[in-house]
Amino acid sequence: MVDISERSLEETIQRLLLAGGPDADGSGPSVARERPSDYGEPWPAAPGGFRLRTSDDYDRLLCLIPRDAIDFVLATQPKIWQRLQEHYGAETRVRFLGRLSKEITSRGTLDVLRNGIKDAGCRFDLSYARPSSTLNPDVQKLHAANVFSVARQLRYSEKTGNSLDLVLFLNGLPIFTAELKNHFTGQDIEHAKRQYKTDRDPKEPLFKFGRCLAHFAVDPELVAVTTRLQGAGTIFLPFNQGRFGGAGNPPVPPTRVAYATAYLWERIWARDSVLNLVRQFIHIVEEEDDNGKKTGETSLLFPRYHQLDSVRRLVAHAREHGTGQRYLIQHSAGSGKSNSIAWLAHQLSVLHDDADRRVFDSIVVITDRKVLDRQLQRTVRQFEQTLGIVENIDKTGKQLKEALEAGKTIIVTTLQKFPVIAATVGDLPGTRFALIVDEAHSSQSGESTKKLKEVLATTTLEEAEREEEEAGEDLEDAIVEAMRKRGRLPNVSTFAFTATPKSKTLELFGVKTPDGRFEPFSLYSMRQAIEEQFILDVLQNYTTLKIYWNLLKKIEDDPHYDRDKASYLLQSFVGLHEHAVGKKVEIMLEHFHQQVAGRIGGRAKAMIVTRSRLHAVRYRLEVDRYLRDRKYPYKALVAFSGEVKDGGVSFTEAGMNGLPEAQTA
Repeated sequence: MVDISERSLEETIQRLLLAGGPDADGSGPSVARERPSDYGEPWPAAPGGFRLRTSDDYDRLLCLIPRDAIDFVLATQPKIWQRLQEHYGAETRVRFLGRLSKEITSRGTLDVLRNGIKDAGCRFDLSYARPSSTLNPDVQKLHAANVFSVARQLRYSEKTGNSLDLVLFLNGLPIFTAELKNHFTGQDIEHAKRQYKTDRDPKEPLFKFGRCLAHFAVDPELVAVTTRLQGAGTIFLPFNQGRFGGAGNPPVPPTRVAYATAYLWERIWARDSVLNLVRQFIHIVEEEDDNGKKTGETSLLFPRYHQLDSVRRLVAHAREHGTGQRYLIQHSAGSGKSNSIAWLAHQLSVLHDDADRRVFDSIVVITDRKVLDRQLQRTVRQFEQTLGIVENIDKTGKQLKEALEAGKTIIVTTLQKFPVIAATVGDLPGTRFALIVDEAHSSQSGESTKKLKEVLATTTLEEAEREEEEAGEDLEDAIVEAMRKRGRLPNVSTFAFTATPKSKTLELFGVKTPDGRFEPFSLYSMRQAIEEQFILDVLQNYTTLKIYWNLLKKIEDDPHYDRDKASYLLQSFVGLHEHAVGKKVEIMLEHFHQQVAGRIGGRAKAMIVTRSRLHAVRYRLEVDRYLRDRKYPYKALVAFSGEVKDGGVSFTEAGMNGLPEAQTA
């Protein structure tokens, strides 16, 4: 029988982390995965190499392990240390450690690990990233000198005797903590979360925001993570691989003796993986209000498992295979797509091959809104570690063409300029591009595609319905068509993000399986998003409204009627009828007012999704009328592209909202 006690879990993790290092005493279990990766591992399977530390090694006042910090600096920067000694003499060690702790308190561990510290005119690095190639042995030596250590049952407090199950350190600085629970004693991940919320004082120096980068709640089946402890208000997010398309982790094969959560300490906590997290993924976010102004609040962003896995595999595949590739990333709503795109764009922009050559000269991020998607634009720019590498192009095609020809590092633009992109990248065979398409489909009645094809704004319901029927054309169709016309360009790789790809999109961008099917390169399903509670299950939260109407003419008696088309148009006519719209608005707004508005601390919102832009205009007008008549304290916004004419009156999004599109994009 396998021992799954908490002590055994701790010992298993420790044994694997120490494997291959000076304190090794064995090896851990193998990892359980739902299925082997078809695209190779993004990081060499090299867990272990950690050093074992105890509470005696940990300085509770400084919140670090002094010997590891000093050992790292002496091994990598001895000449700079010698200069510091000339300044401080016998006090060098104490003064350096004091400065290091003060800088961490002031700037946070992440910034110190990335950018180092300065003391008495001496600058010290506090970590070295994994080199992009093996061409420079000096850089490899610096990377190899990073000191990874783990402490079990760490007594962290000067006030209490409390201890943490596990703490991981990088060059003496604490980066991850973990509380481990097991089912054998009737405890699970929820008990670990509760322990962090109730027994871990956020005022303790180790738990202050920015000191540790992440706190993990772990049991043999599940993992959750948070970056900020704030008592009962602490928010944990699931950090699991997914199980049969849903939440959780794949079952452990009966032929293996392992934990379902072994991927955490075998892959995520592997040394190079940790460095990659610190250097490329974990991110300080400066919060902004609805007007884009900074609020002064900050948060620490740690990737969810599917984000980390997909970006790493995409980057690894691009590094190995170069340009000329196509990738489909099928990530549901609630997947954090903007963050995934930002991580991918920035990592592709600095990607080098084995010969230390850049894989891509320019990264082009394409969104499907006429006005640049503010969230995506803001996210990509916030992820900058070097100022000035992100260029937002939302004015002219000439501006975009010049940016492409100039080899700007990261360009964020809109679908309306896709023809310029397609033509320009094909005419620059010596320049290598990565095209990242944000949401390769649209629910805006094909408006993005019509803009692409320079079709004029819809003026009548009949035209709107005819456009709806034109092969269901939308952004996804436009991109597929453009890609097929241009063919596979050897200097261009395309990364298409979509929640619901059509079959032809799968065929063009997907990976062909041995049985002839096509599948996405990466999948985060709607089911998993629902089960992980990132989105609501609409099938459990909907109400049907039966609509009855009489046809004056039986369409089956008239051979000139297209039954499907007639039925579609009749439904649309009824849907746009003033009385029908009014009754639906009444039902929806009363439900919102009575049952929804008070949720999320009184900040709950509602969305009405319509079948066309004309429907959106009429619903917005009726919503405004109803709110005004009832004197309800709510306001409505509408979102649609271009101009809509109804009864001789022209409507635009900005005009109806009384706000520029830039504030609602």
